[in-house]
Amino acid sequence: MPATYHWDDWSLDQLMAAKGETRVSLVVPARNEAATVGAVVTRVREALLDTVGLLDEVIVIDSDSTDATFEVATDAGAKVYRSADIRPDLGSFRGKGEAMWKSLFVTRGDLIVFMDADLHDWDTHFVPGLLGPLLTRAETLLVKGFYERPGEQGALDGGRVTELVARPLIALLFPELNDLVQPLAGEWAIRRDHFVTLPVPTGYAVELAALVDTVRAGGAASIA
Repeated sequence: MPATYHWDDWSLDQLMAAKGETRVSLVVPARNEAATVGAVVTRVREALLDTVGLLDEVIVIDSDSTDATFEVATDAGAKVYRSADIRPDLGSFRGKGEAMWKSLFVTRGDLIVFMDADLHDWDTHFVPGLLGPLLTRAETLLVKGFYERPGEQGALDGGRVTELVARPLIALLFPELNDLVQPLAGEWAIRRDHFVTLPVPTGYAVELAALVDTVRAGGAASIA
């Protein structure tokens, strides 16, 4: 079964010591998220790049936004790329998967952390929590976040799509992943040398596909 950790299992000092020369990229896929992407970029950049250097770069991949996402993210201090402009020779397809896959062409991190651009109730500890298993456990290939969501009892649960579709599907077809609480969470981290081996859907199945292909490649123990 996947190993389970809590974000405060490591201090920032411990993570920085474990990081050494490892390069870490934060990638924020975004489509029409001008209202929230600025706060996501600003808070993470100030806390984890400017202050302690846990991150080496903050990249926003703008996926065909029609609002001011590009300008807001740039003003917040991210390096911003339009997904259609990255390797145009490979074509362009709408969807989060393309934005995440094309980030490989414009990032330099050995580890890549993905965060959604539409977060509201969150804090910067998401990032070190995702990096901890990758920095301290060589066998970990992918780390999937889970967190408390508003439920009937404030429980650790997912949204309706997760509970009514994703988790039953996983239980039926991929029981090795049964212990994942929120398999569709947009907050996850992965080793670059593993990510480049994965077939990445260009649409919106990327979260589940990455888990399935990772468990096939390395078993459940390769996921945290």
